[in-house]
Amino acid sequence: MKQLQILNQDGKLLVDSREVAQMTGVRHSDLLDKIKGYVLHLTNGKFRSSDFFIESTYADAKGEVRPCFLLTRKGCDMVANKMTGEKGVLFTAAYVTQFEEMERKLKESHQLPTTYKEALLQLVKQVEQNEKLQTENLVLVQQTKELKPKASYYDMVLQNKSLLAVSKIAKDYGMSAIALNKKLHELGVQYKQGDIWLLYAKYQDKGYTQTTTHVIDAEKSRVSTKWTQKGRLFIYELLKKENILPMIEKESHDLTGTGA
Repeated sequence: MKQLQILNQDGKLLVDSREVAQMTGVRHSDLLDKIKGYVLHLTNGKFRSSDFFIESTYADAKGEVRPCFLLTRKGCDMVANKMTGEKGVLFTAAYVTQFEEMERKLKESHQLPTTYKEALLQLVKQVEQNEKLQTENLVLVQQTKELKPKASYYDMVLQNKSLLAVSKIAKDYGMSAIALNKKLHELGVQYKQGDIWLLYAKYQDKGYTQTTTHVIDAEKSRVSTKWTQKGRLFIYELLKKENILPMIEKESHDLTGTGA
């Protein structure tokens, strides 16, 4: 007898009615009719039918949407109690065994720490997960605002042309990327979240940056923030007020003697 497939939906263990029909040797349509009858009786009896059976759908071989039910353990109990013979016994044994196994695995995955070290490790892991979620949320906010500025054709061109890494802009000023990022932070332009530099809210919708997420594998991804040409001009005007000029302008300035 094939192994019963248990679905885990947010910690709730369920079985597809198609699986039940196959294991018990009945037509799926006949089983659906029986379950609909059970649902009617449960509803009339003031029971929550969703504690037993959950309406769902699936796509058949032709891609057409068909109805089905997802059965909880209580739902399996109800169906099994109406069955007799070898298939009914085997179905009961299969779902009881599989549910117990899945419940055991869920319990182990949520097992409470028994030592101070285990508790500390769980706490560190939770903090890391929370920080990751916070970072992802802040990146999403910035990405959303970056998409807003489309006031003119000029702005649109700037946003989609020649994106620059901060290291490239820093090179114009004879600075390192670390130094320029620090300066922009001091000037209230950006802040660091984890290992990512993000713009403060008042600059996020100006079209100065474009932030993208590069998926490395199923577990890892890397966020990359690059500056647009409009952002490059913004940095130029900002640093100019601080008497920090690009190398090319600084050299011209020195040659004329006005910088003496």
